[in-house]
Amino acid sequence: MRDTLYCVICVLTTCLLGVLASRYVTHMWILAFFESLQTHFGIACIFAAALALLLRRHWYAMLMLCVAIGITGHSVLMLRAHAVDAAPQTAVPSYRLLSFNVDGDNFDNSQRIGDLIANSKADVVEIFEAPPVLSQMQRLTAIYPYRIGCGVMMEECDSLLLSKRPFVSQSVQSLSGLWKNRFIMATIDMDGHNIAFASAHLTKPYFDDFHDDELHALSDILKVTREPVLLAGDFNASVCEPDMQAFLSRDGLQHVFPEPATWPVEAAGFGIAIDHVFARPPLRLKSVQRIADAMGSNHYGLITDFTIAP
Repeated sequence: MRDTLYCVICVLTTCLLGVLASRYVTHMWILAFFESLQTHFGIACIFAAALALLLRRHWYAMLMLCVAIGITGHSVLMLRAHAVDAAPQTAVPSYRLLSFNVDGDNFDNSQRIGDLIANSKADVVEIFEAPPVLSQMQRLTAIYPYRIGCGVMMEECDSLLLSKRPFVSQSVQSLSGLWKNRFIMATIDMDGHNIAFASAHLTKPYFDDFHDDELHALSDILKVTREPVLLAGDFNASVCEPDMQAFLSRDGLQHVFPEPATWPVEAAGFGIAIDHVFARPPLRLKSVQRIADAMGSNHYGLITDFTIAP
């Protein structure tokens, strides 16, 4: 029985390690789910290999343990690769962004979501899967008179950007042919500093190559954007993803470490960060915090405080 259990653990762990290691040979979109969860699966493999080693002192179990530690360690390095130290909380000027995928069918919590937006003290709000917010627009317009999305500049109501300050320029674009108008960019004068607020909602990475194509389209937009950029959105992937790593490198974007886990909400802090906030210097992130209550959504929202480096 002991040997049988050892063999079963070894077979299952080897298969999982093989899937995780495939990224070092080629990037296959069908395995994107495992790439985003590389840290989690890697830790699971460490425990499995350690259990196998306890069952039987054998070189193969030790080899599995070493490989699992290496893969997990590399995932942590990738999570940190484009992270920078947060700016001091006392840094000025200080601005705030609220970004939140509220779930397009989450109409039962429209009032609570409206309360969150109204009380957030955010200068700019970016909402994804926005239909539940439409019933709150009358009272929100009093706080955020400037708006893009849900009938303004586009008929679609997936992405919505609200601002307390007028737009210097604004644009709406499609990142791929799969979904229309899921990218918004608005340049806003923040006390004499023009800042480009970008909002992106990407396709799931295991839908063929659309995710990678959308990231390249996003890079094409950002490389001709001269203003400091604050990019927030539902990327449906962690920064461990190979195409996310390449995207961050191409565009010089930075994030905090560790990023707050936003999905799935049932996992709370043990989930993964697929909703991100990226800044390009001279912008510096002061903090990126997860809202306490997902309010019926399958994502947690993020409150981001940031500053402009002198």
